[in-house]
Amino acid sequence: MAIRNIRGEDDDILRKISKEVPALEEKEKQLIDDMVETMHKFNGLGLAAPQVGVLKRIIVIDLYDGNGVIVLINPVIKKEKGSQIVEEGCLSFPNKFAKVERPQQIWVEGKNVNWEDVKIKGSDLLAQALAHEIDHLNGVLFVEKMIPGTMEIIQEDTGKE
Repeated sequence: MAIRNIRGEDDDILRKISKEVPALEEKEKQLIDDMVETMHKFNGLGLAAPQVGVLKRIIVIDLYDGNGVIVLINPVIKKEKGSQIVEEGCLSFPNKFAKVERPQQIWVEGKNVNWEDVKIKGSDLLAQALAHEIDHLNGVLFVEKMIPGTMEIIQEDTGKE
């Protein structure tokens, strides 16, 4: 496993549409392992392959709720219900946060790491994370969906006066 570089907001790859994964081969398994390690290293809730420079339809999510990591390959949103206004950030936009409207519930289908069909129903934070990461696969960034005027930039405390 390896920590991968996270592409920043100025990287054009983040605005491109990712390609479907036709089969799960060793390079995709390695990518998934690296994505999970990278997400955890930077304390993210989710990470999409384009964020590490790979235009493949793969996402990983960890809500740190004891249920482990969700890996979805070729995820497709089948249904959305309700809406919620949430504060959102992104590993590709460090220290930037904004309010975004996301579905309250979402139903997603895709493949897992064993190449089995899976269906996930997500509510609240999981619905937000699924919608955010799947947006990445379609070249859509949270700053394009933010409610105008809600962007906050949090300066890191360097400990210097």
